[in-house]
Amino acid sequence: MQVDVFDDVLVRLIERVEAQTLAQLSSNLSGVGSAPKAAVRQLAFHEDASVAAPVLKKSNRLSEQDLAEIANTRGQRHLLAISGRETLNESLSDLLVKRGDSAVRSTLAQNSGARLSGAGYAALVQDAERDDSLAEKLGLRADIPAELLRELVAKATDRVRTRLLKSASPEMQERIRAAVAKVAEQVHVPPPPKPIDYTESRSKMIQLNRTGKLNDTTVNRFAVQRDYTDVVAAISFLSAAAIGSIEPLMRNARLDGLIVACKAARLNWATTTMIIRNRPGCAPVSKQELQQGQEVFETLSLSAAQHTIQFWSAQNMAKKNDRSNTAVAAIKV
Repeated sequence: MQVDVFDDVLVRLIERVEAQTLAQLSSNLSGVGSAPKAAVRQLAFHEDASVAAPVLKKSNRLSEQDLAEIANTRGQRHLLAISGRETLNESLSDLLVKRGDSAVRSTLAQNSGARLSGAGYAALVQDAERDDSLAEKLGLRADIPAELLRELVAKATDRVRTRLLKSASPEMQERIRAAVAKVAEQVHVPPPPKPIDYTESRSKMIQLNRTGKLNDTTVNRFAVQRDYTDVVAAISFLSAAAIGSIEPLMRNARLDGLIVACKAARLNWATTTMIIRNRPGCAPVSKQELQQGQEVFETLSLSAAQHTIQFWSAQNMAKKNDRSNTAVAAIKV
């Protein structure tokens, strides 16, 4: 009761005291956990920012509703004080992002106790494209979503990236490096290769098979001459697997799948080796990799290889059918 009476008296005095004295009072009350609530609220709503700022920044006697109302109605110096509070919820932070100037946004970005929504982060990242200081502050936040960190890094200057890596914690450094790598990967991704027409090569394999010439010698020659489409068509025909199942195996860095396909096609190890060595666009294979591949080839039974490649082929066809059904459904819609 005595506190309430004191609070009421203090509120009445605040209405009559000059701003300089009120600013000192605000500073004194800002860190007092049991400060008179009505008086603190009146100071916080004061039009003079020098009076309002101390309690807006530190006092725990202000409600979220009080702070939101002030953020909606007062000027930038009031908003700046609020943005420096020890903790801020998402809705209040978003309001500060929306109404605040560059100083408010910069303070908010540096405030680790301020929770930001995805929309709030997106707005700040967009601003950071023109503000290196803001970009650095955002890049050091542990709670920035990965996709927005990538966007931030993509738009940042080399200077900002360097400073981020220098200033960040070890954990954030890893996130920043990963973001840089992802951006570089996206920037330098080559366009997908044009689909290859295997019609002629398939006809060629049918004719060779009819004349009894589709064998290791012929396929070996295709590999030596780097006739990629003929090699794929030959393995597909001899293993009775779809070309769409064989083609990816030729480009895969791992050899296991291609070895299974060659075994299923009844090719010998010498021909398989030649196919492996002459794959287009693939790094040279080490002696150890070939030795390990030969062990797999010789251990694998023909029936196991054929069952495996048929299973892969069936899976590949199922995926194609799913994509086709999805496309048809989308067209109908």
